[in-house]
Amino acid sequence: MSTIKTKRVKKVEDWPSYITENSEFIINNTQLKHPPLLPEMKLYLSEVFNALWRVTETKFEVKNMPPPFWSFAWPGGQALARYVLDHPEIVRGKRVFDFASGSGLCAIAAKMSGAVSVIANDVDPLSIVAVGMNAAANNVDVQVLHDNKINRDLPDIDVILAGDFCYEWPMAGYAIEWLRAQVKQGRTVLLADPGRNYLPKEGIEKLAEYDVATPLEVEDSEIKHTTIYRLLVSEE
Repeated sequence: MSTIKTKRVKKVEDWPSYITENSEFIINNTQLKHPPLLPEMKLYLSEVFNALWRVTETKFEVKNMPPPFWSFAWPGGQALARYVLDHPEIVRGKRVFDFASGSGLCAIAAKMSGAVSVIANDVDPLSIVAVGMNAAANNVDVQVLHDNKINRDLPDIDVILAGDFCYEWPMAGYAIEWLRAQVKQGRTVLLADPGRNYLPKEGIEKLAEYDVATPLEVEDSEIKHTTIYRLLVSEE
């Protein structure tokens, strides 16, 4: 497990030496741009997801490397970040945990909306670097946590954000069960889903809906209808 406290930096040279090389890789293979649903936010994103995946495997000399999820603003993440920005009272003054953070857009939205502290969590080390860079690009402080927290205790937090993770089994099932346990402990869990196969059918409360523009390279349509839910304690 590793934890990095991001800083408000403007130049990659200001980053600690152990992440500078990966920061340069991200800068060289992405563009700083606004996601369609988040004009007030800018992220290091790629328009060539599959090509970047191949470049990443070559760069780090790893076969079957996980896809660079951190390089794309997924519809669930965009919709959940939009919801948080439009309803800042959900996170204002609270401690927030962004599960499977990817690019960090939900974590950044929470900090923009007045969260007292935000932890962005992901198992991909490149995601952790990207989150730090994206936080700095938006002039917010976000703590990053490189660890698998499913079925494990969390720090003292009030709200969990989980955008677009119900695409693979059994990971989605394990995550939902663990998140329900967090609700039982009194935490608020918000999740966003654009119609993935493994979204639970029961035990969720619909809060909002968004249409998110997406490229056909990574999705099956140019618009993904995405729903925000509050997770309930059980399916009963």
